[in-house]
Amino acid sequence: MSANLIQILVFIGVTAAIGLVTYLHCRGSGHRSANQTKEYFLAGGGLAWYFVAGSITLTNLSTDQLVGMNGNQMALLALWELSAVVGLFILAKVFLPVYYRYDCTTTTELLEKRYNNKHIRAVISMLFFLGSALIFCPAVIYTGSLFMQNMFGVEAPIIYISVAFAVVGAMYAIFGGLRAVAVSDTYSGVILLIMAVLVVILALYAIDFNFEGIPKERLTLIGDNDSPIPWHTLLTGMIFIQMFYWGTNQVITQRAMAAPNIKEAQKGVFAAAGIRLLIVPAIIVIPGIVSYKLYGDIGDSAYGTIVADLLPTWLSGVFAAAMAAAVLTTFNSNLNSATALYVCDVHQAYVNKEPNVPKLSGYVTILITLVSLALVLVYQNAESIINLIQQLYGLLSMPILSVFILGLLFKNVHPNAGLFAVIFGVILYALLSFEFSPIHAPFGLHFIHLMFITLITCIVSALTINWLVYKESPQIDLTPFRDQ
Repeated sequence: MSANLIQILVFIGVTAAIGLVTYLHCRGSGHRSANQTKEYFLAGGGLAWYFVAGSITLTNLSTDQLVGMNGNQMALLALWELSAVVGLFILAKVFLPVYYRYDCTTTTELLEKRYNNKHIRAVISMLFFLGSALIFCPAVIYTGSLFMQNMFGVEAPIIYISVAFAVVGAMYAIFGGLRAVAVSDTYSGVILLIMAVLVVILALYAIDFNFEGIPKERLTLIGDNDSPIPWHTLLTGMIFIQMFYWGTNQVITQRAMAAPNIKEAQKGVFAAAGIRLLIVPAIIVIPGIVSYKLYGDIGDSAYGTIVADLLPTWLSGVFAAAMAAAVLTTFNSNLNSATALYVCDVHQAYVNKEPNVPKLSGYVTILITLVSLALVLVYQNAESIINLIQQLYGLLSMPILSVFILGLLFKNVHPNAGLFAVIFGVILYALLSFEFSPIHAPFGLHFIHLMFITLITCIVSALTINWLVYKESPQIDLTPFRDQ
């Protein structure tokens, strides 16, 4: 039996096993909740803490992380994951109690209740929606396809593999809902983490634990001004990036909001933080660093290449199945969350209060899938996929975070002042961070610094407009954080 055939058979077997176990666990779950929206988007509030932890972990940890971060081939990228632990604690102790107190289905529902205005909820929802459709969905499909192409030596154009991922992922999202996504995430995640740790061990043995010959700048956790993460960015924008991603991003928080109660949700988030602290930093940088010593500077091809070289044939089939599951579940998670934002925050508010949720969600899912495929070729030309994702999402992250901060900390802030800050912030960040602008990177500032500047400017501009135009004086209001 040929090596390729063994890989394929193991791949199919593991993939089918994950699908079967997920089906058996979720069978008949559609009748557990009388609320169609809650059942489809929050699993009827029935996710145990270990499914919350597993889904949060695998939703974030996919090929865009493993391929993209290892593609930088330096230890510095571990700082994203170490600082993410802080973001998860902020989610557990600051944001989650507020979401549960206000009984939110989407994170943006909190904005409607704090600003007493449905329009600000809809606008921010559409920004999140566009982030998933234009940034994360195409990125995860592209990186997953790139990994499979490198690992199996497939000569077919990457768009063909992307279509296969997208079609299967879309079908899964349409028929599964959040419960199936979370359960599959967890089972796939256990396999993926075990295999990823094994790759780290094999990579270290491949160089006899000897890092000589690797440039020091690729081994340090203290980045200089020319590195992807200069050390001083940890003191400005990094913490707010993590606060936004883990605390307000529907794709992540939706899993924690699907637990039966706040204690179960927090337990799941803390477990996810533990995984991120103890396991994730090693698996997203060590294989890339080792690949630099073995193959040189090969960029985003590093992870797929080293896995293909080091894993035994039958194990590579298991790993490929886990990676495929990671691609599909991350893609599904973004599809499900983006659909939730449209259905709950836009369609039910402006079109039809009681739509057929599964049917409407299917149409939205198909639309996002087609857009994602169209953008795969754009991502294919990126110098570093992970840096591109972070920079693009900066257009949305700090302006959106400013609206949450204003809504949670103040009262008497007019919603239009918040919306002005969002629009102004998107334009400002684009002018500051992209090379086409005449004021690109003023004073040579890193894009993470620019995100911090954008956040502060958004908050100040909103409060100024609120005072000058709407003649309202904002007052600090900590009501959302009391009696928790």
